[in-house]
Amino acid sequence: MKAFRFVLWGAIFVLGAFLAYSTVNWTLNSGSGNQQAKAAIGGSFTAIRSDGKTITEKDFNGRPHVLFFGFTHCPDVCPTTLYEGSQWYKELGEDGDKVDMYFVSIDPERDTVEVLADYLSSFDPRIRGVTGSVAQITDLAKKWRVYMEKVPLEDDYTMNHTATTFLMNGKGEFVRTIAYGEDSKTAVDKLRKLVAEES
Repeated sequence: MKAFRFVLWGAIFVLGAFLAYSTVNWTLNSGSGNQQAKAAIGGSFTAIRSDGKTITEKDFNGRPHVLFFGFTHCPDVCPTTLYEGSQWYKELGEDGDKVDMYFVSIDPERDTVEVLADYLSSFDPRIRGVTGSVAQITDLAKKWRVYMEKVPLEDDYTMNHTATTFLMNGKGEFVRTIAYGEDSKTAVDKLRKLVAEES
């Protein structure tokens, strides 16, 4: 019986040590606030840009990039974020040419290449559109941990979705986010840091 207790307490100690290590390791890798482990966001994908060309994760290589997921029929969150993105580019000055920004449609059934290109013409031309088949966009959204849901309306539908802007480095690793409605100065500072970290 005494031996059994010794083994049991030993097992509890080992388990506790493992959990403590795992917690510390996760905290160090995920950072604070809005960061997550680098491996948790992003990955390989194939889709179509708003100029009709195929895009994959390889097109991101070597340059920091920003992704926002939305749709052209979005009443407020998406146009607001795209407007803010255009303002961020202005604030960044020359640094703006060192970071790519992508608007990924979560509504490819309506957001064809032509529709997306026309919609984005109202914003900074450096913001590029991404669409594709339903399967391609579903896969892409899943790898960025983006929630999206088709919601039926009386004679149409809308989309519920994550309203986070994802900042990625030139290696395709997740770095941090910009929250919807976040202070413009804070957002620009995050983008400047993203560019600086790539140097």
